Amino acid sequence: MNRRQEGRPLSFYVLATIFALFVVFLYGPVATILALSFQGPSGGLTFPMNGVSLHWFERLWSGGGVVDIGSAFRRSFALGLVVMVLTVVISVSAGLAFRKRFRGATALFYVAIASLIVPSIVVSLGIALEFRILDDLLGQAATALGLTPPRNSIGLFTSGLGAHLSWTLPFGLLIMFAVFNRLDKSYEEAARDLGATPWQSFRFVILPMIAPFLIGISLFGFTLSWDEIARSSQTMGSTNTLPLELAALTTTVTTPEIYALGTTVTAVSFLVIFGTLGLFILMQRRRAARGLPGA
Repeated sequence: MNRRQEGRPLSFYVLATIFALFVVFLYGPVATILALSFQGPSGGLTFPMNGVSLHWFERLWSGGGVVDIGSAFRRSFALGLVVMVLTVVISVSAGLAFRKRFRGATALFYVAIASLIVPSIVVSLGIALEFRILDDLLGQAATALGLTPPRNSIGLFTSGLGAHLSWTLPFGLLIMFAVFNRLDKSYEEAARDLGATPWQSFRFVILPMIAPFLIGISLFGFTLSWDEIARSSQTMGSTNTLPLELAALTTTVTTPEIYALGTTVTAVSFLVIFGTLGLFILMQRRRAARGLPGA
């Protein structure tokens, strides 16, 4: 006997409508900026669009606009790559260290993730103040020794790097702690029984198993650094990252050039995200083909 097919309940359509409205609310502004950034030379900041062209992108990248996007792009990209690498390396090292019990581990864990609950602007101000105090102390010491006082240490790869790591590292640490807590130690023990050294055990056993999670941490590290504004506001010194340039332009630019810059920043973020997802899927397929655990 065929079962009578029942229609979906009213709650399904209500929840589906709420979800659709949420998606529109989330991606509607992005779609609007994307569309308005392709306006013609006489375009404005609102609809209707006046022509379709790449004029504002050409103006932005040629240096004819009010911001040197090439320099800001390179600074943000370089900083994001450094933050990504350091986040992965430090997170994996900390995950390996926390596999063994040691005194003060709990306190160290809470200190490491505390920056997640501290307002970003407070972290930025604190780091900037810390480096200014350090500059004063070093300057006084150099003067007392008859040396030339060091230059201002606040900059992209000093205080700026520290500010971004205070945001990305807690995410990397939490991921790696969860991964290593679930990792079956029997694979390492088997490698040791076969004569593998600790480095060989890590390289050929642990690393292949945690590789997909390292891709996720890399994604967190780069994208969080690439889009960060609040923690960058007081720590970059005389240079600006691309998001800071974008934030500054919101009060001065009255042309679609600002939309072109916003589209560029968003495009890089999506390129990194989808590229990372593609790499993750490829690694999962290779793991499945080799019969590795976790595939």
